[in-house]
Amino acid sequence: MPTRPSHLLSPWTIVITGLVSLAIAMGIGRFAFTPLMPLMLRDGSLDAVTGTEWAGANYIGYLVGALTASMFGRSPRNGIRIGLIGVALTTGCMVWGTASLPWLGAILRGSAGVFSAWVLVCASGWCMSELARRESPSLGGWMYTGVGLGIALTGILAWLGGKQSALLLWMELGGLAAAGTAYVLRSLAAPSAALVPPAANTGAHRTKGPHPGKGHLGLVFCYSAFGFGYIIPATYLPTMARQLVSDPLVFGLTWPIFGAAAALSVAVASRWLSAWPRRKVWAAAQAVMALGTLLPLCQQSLWTLTASAVLVGGTFMVATMAGLQLARERMPSNPTPLLARMTAGFAAGQIAGPLLVRWIGSTQWAGWDALHWANAAATVLLAATAFWLWRGGRGVPPKA
Repeated sequence: MPTRPSHLLSPWTIVITGLVSLAIAMGIGRFAFTPLMPLMLRDGSLDAVTGTEWAGANYIGYLVGALTASMFGRSPRNGIRIGLIGVALTTGCMVWGTASLPWLGAILRGSAGVFSAWVLVCASGWCMSELARRESPSLGGWMYTGVGLGIALTGILAWLGGKQSALLLWMELGGLAAAGTAYVLRSLAAPSAALVPPAANTGAHRTKGPHPGKGHLGLVFCYSAFGFGYIIPATYLPTMARQLVSDPLVFGLTWPIFGAAAALSVAVASRWLSAWPRRKVWAAAQAVMALGTLLPLCQQSLWTLTASAVLVGGTFMVATMAGLQLARERMPSNPTPLLARMTAGFAAGQIAGPLLVRWIGSTQWAGWDALHWANAAATVLLAATAFWLWRGGRGVPPKA
């Protein structure tokens, strides 16, 4: 396979490579189980307890991946390659992960979580660094539309193919992941980025923000709160909708809406909010997300769940984009370690969400069940951290 030196890759080729990587890693590796879980429950190939365990295994795997992603600090392309191949393999093999082999499904979903985290951290670090070399850092936000596009594509496949067996849908998603991986591997077929000399004036694009060692604990905490805040709707929206209506052509729509909102919001933020300080973009996204977690507390209906899908789906990738770009501003020379710490905090937060639901169980407190209390905790955390980020945004230079 002929190789192209990295410095000959155009900025938009880099963006598309990152976009496809995130679509596979997050849309399939991380979130494919969300729209397929109610279908597997319908088919009898999964029970609710096993489904919760598989989801938990994926969250734990994502945490492990985030904690170990820094080992690719000097070779982020290897992290992208290994991660994407791993996602494609584990997704295709899910056809054997059923209630009769629950341990295999847990291993596959846990491994997919590890691979997904590696791709998110490494693709973010590689793409942002390469775009900075080409004096095109403002294009970096566009690659994060890949997560929403991947979620929407997975959701549409599950929605339109809802009459099929869920196991057949796993095979189709595995093939889709393999095709996208082949494209990314071709784009990455080039010498190591470490061999490419940076542009002579790259340093001119490094923002004069706070010292790299200052303020990171607050950012990691806010990103962890974000992980906790979004995970309840991101995990349970289709299942909650299925409790209200049994037709997969109806309840299955919540996930494509979630993904489409994520992709469109990132595109809007990249196009019209590029001059805003990253912390204020992040704060605004977190505040709107708090409203999305609040709505199901007010009324449990299809319209509130749809509104929640739009509000949470429309902000969680903007928060991801702004948070990771802020990490790049803080540590421009090598953002991978901070990206890994923030992603680890995010993973810990999203593990805490389902654990809280499981801990409360079927008990009702003050008339609220576990999902209501988890949404209430998410709303408080998201609102509080949004306020801190907005206040802390003073003096932080805008994105270049």
